[in-house]
Amino acid sequence: MLDALGISPEILQQRGFVAVSEATSLVLAEVGEDGREYWLTPAANQAWQAMKNSAAGDGIALLMISAFRSVARQTEIIQAKLAAGQEIHDILQVCAPPGYSEHHTGRAIDIATPEDPELEISFDTTTAFRWLQQHAHEFGFDMSYPPENSSGYQYEPWHWCFQR
Repeated sequence: MLDALGISPEILQQRGFVAVSEATSLVLAEVGEDGREYWLTPAANQAWQAMKNSAAGDGIALLMISAFRSVARQTEIIQAKLAAGQEIHDILQVCAPPGYSEHHTGRAIDIATPEDPELEISFDTTTAFRWLQQHAHEFGFDMSYPPENSSGYQYEPWHWCFQR
């Protein structure tokens, strides 16, 4: 599968990608305004709900914009980017290879806030981001891809993963 996408074992090794298991036990965490369902592991969901409620108590709105993503869906995303003419090297700066995404674990969440466009680095200028930096660890969440992270992904201030 990875070979068909142009992802060689050498790329995986160079970037230090670590394979992850796809979650098998998921619960519905939220349904977006557009009807999209967001699934998490039970523990990650419990922590997310507590964190979101705590933030709301401080006047901060945290919006879930991505959660569990299957290996098959990750493959589709990369195939679409390749079909649009993007090079695999560029894709892998912003998208994990199938089988290597934290989203497969059911513990990763992409977070937004109403005052900022989704999936933009400017999220790190929001009050929601500052709140996450101060409090997310209390709920077991860490930002996975800070600036100049060891995985070689672009800085993703919106991507947080439950680590407990």
